[in-house]
Amino acid sequence: MAIVPDDKDWTWVVERRCDECAFDVSGLEAADVAALFRQSAGSWAMVLAQPGIDVRPDDRTWSRLEYACHVRDGLGVFQERLSLMLDAEDPMLRDWDQDEAALAGLYNEQDPGRVAAELAAVAERAASAIEAVPADALGRTGTRSDGARFTVLTLARYFAHDVMHHLHDVMK
Repeated sequence: MAIVPDDKDWTWVVERRCDECAFDVSGLEAADVAALFRQSAGSWAMVLAQPGIDVRPDDRTWSRLEYACHVRDGLGVFQERLSLMLDAEDPMLRDWDQDEAALAGLYNEQDPGRVAAELAAVAERAASAIEAVPADALGRTGTRSDGARFTVLTLARYFAHDVMHHLHDVMK
């Protein structure tokens, strides 16, 4: 069953507290984001160890397994975008259709133990990548095809919110 795509513009979360999950990334520094990525992997492993994680609560909501796969793959997208922003002047950031990725990747059929291990590995790589960014490069920019502009730091904050927001989604 296909999920109704989320077409909201979530870029505002880099500037203020999220009303849905109550997480505020606006004051996070790169080191904070790195720590959050690492810490979240343990929380996701606990989520993935629970029974029934492939059950969707309703026809509009991903299962906990699908959310975990989304976060895993989203952290990979973060790394790709970060690398591009550090290597090129104001690059265009490739689009990522999260709903298509969920369908193509058969998220709800993946092995939870393997997803937990992969999520932990990609969280560590993403954390190390943001930690390695020199302070004078945190302001480098990139632009999505919808016109949303990010600095390296706001991109990191944006993905930090995604990780924490989806933990909120699966734990409520």
